[in-house]
Amino acid sequence: MAGRFEGLSNLEWSLFKGIFLKPPEKREPGMPHSSFRYVLTNLLYILISGCR
Repeated sequence: MAGRFEGLSNLEWSLFKGIFLKPPEKREPGMPHSSFRYVLTNLLYILISGCR
């Protein structure tokens, strides 16, 4: 059964923040960088809510 996901709170994000690498200072041309918090929130949403 699918659950309800409200997003990461600041406290929850502080627990995950340490496992991600620092974003590079200078980026090459290409797609813009997405924040790790945004990516993690969307992955958790998919896992918790059960959407495809």
